[in-house]
Amino acid sequence: MSRPSRDGLAWMDGGLDLEPRWTRELSVAAIEKVCRRQLDIDDGASCDVSFYAAGAFNKLYLIQSDGSRVIMRVSLPVEPGYKTRGEVATLRWLRRWTSTPVPRVIAFNDSNNNEIGFEWILMELMPGTSAYKRWRGMSMAQKTALVEKVAEYQTEILSCRLQHEVFRSIGTLRTSTESDGDQQQDHQESEAHVKPSKMVSLVFFWGDHYDYDVPRGPFRSSHDWLSSFLRIVILDYTTALKEAEDEEDREDAAAAVEVGQKLLALLPRIFPMIQHPPEQTFLCHDDLSLKNILVDDDGKITALLDWECVSTMPSWAVTLMPKFLDGAQREEEPDRDRYGDESTEDNDALNSRSRSNDGGEHDEELDNEGKNELYWIHLLEFEKTQLRKVYAARMQQSRPDWTTEVEDSSLKTDFLEAIHRCRSGFHLKRISQWTDAITRGDFRRLAETLQIGQ
Repeated sequence: MSRPSRDGLAWMDGGLDLEPRWTRELSVAAIEKVCRRQLDIDDGASCDVSFYAAGAFNKLYLIQSDGSRVIMRVSLPVEPGYKTRGEVATLRWLRRWTSTPVPRVIAFNDSNNNEIGFEWILMELMPGTSAYKRWRGMSMAQKTALVEKVAEYQTEILSCRLQHEVFRSIGTLRTSTESDGDQQQDHQESEAHVKPSKMVSLVFFWGDHYDYDVPRGPFRSSHDWLSSFLRIVILDYTTALKEAEDEEDREDAAAAVEVGQKLLALLPRIFPMIQHPPEQTFLCHDDLSLKNILVDDDGKITALLDWECVSTMPSWAVTLMPKFLDGAQREEEPDRDRYGDESTEDNDALNSRSRSNDGGEHDEELDNEGKNELYWIHLLEFEKTQLRKVYAARMQQSRPDWTTEVEDSSLKTDFLEAIHRCRSGFHLKRISQWTDAITRGDFRRLAETLQIGQ
């Protein structure tokens, strides 16, 4: 079955991985023309278009006219139509049914058949600065309050019901009123039915994955979703095995294929193959980094961003910690005085990284305040260790069975982590050891096996 064209997108070898690239330049004049039409700006009125920031798949432009400021986000066609429609449906659902602070969608176009030549979303400019930039200047009390607020938003989403219905199936949201071309805000508050559809995920559209013959959702069950995920991993390394140019590459690819097949064999023993009715699911932001959280001068959350590849997930998957709380365990706070000062080489490296970025306010490197980078790494590990406890306690307060939910989900979340690590090609031997142990009924946490081996 043929797939929609991804005209305008190219995948380049970035050394460690593929990188998406734009094959043609964007026209600022075209962006201005679209914005004037959508915002009803007269030809005689000002409409200033300036570059704002760049993401992996997007370029953002700040649109200013008579004191108003909005964002035009132009996207590469990594998953033509579906990514844009999915993000719009998700943002509008969140604004309608929750208090989660997300941008208001003004208008969008989910095809490249327009003046700009790419899909785009015109949205509200949210106030605040990324928590990533402000983090080191925030007090622990402010960080604690931020984590508790994220837990409150998470609880609200988990508890939300759309007209007494629940989401069933795993996939990216879509509405039943979708049509091609420019879409206005008028539909934002409509009563359109929202349901999971095809999954929009890096795993499914990255590079050649877009053309792999695998199911893409909506998935009735965790088994069906993870089966497709594993098939992609195995296909990837099977291709790498055929194309390997030396013995080391062949051995690495063969090992990854073997681990992937072991996980595939274990899959039905953890996740049932038959699911009826389809599995109940919940909207889950699985990439909530500090850069995707905006805060004001007092460290209070003003927006949660980057909902472009978000899907509904099974209950076990939403027990995972938010991404910004991931990290190594460190119970003892590092003593700043025991760490060396930042060297000239460190400063040169920081300046070099800053110059190599795409631009925009989110690309700035952090000030180490004269201290060695290792101090800041260890301090963040310590803070995250404490804040994970805060998050768990706040979730437990809102959902009395939360601790039990997390414990009951541990084998499943470990299995998902094992797939991710297999995909990256790291720790293959220990993942194999863990898979063998679980298969024979020797239950252990994946993290323990990764740390100490068998």
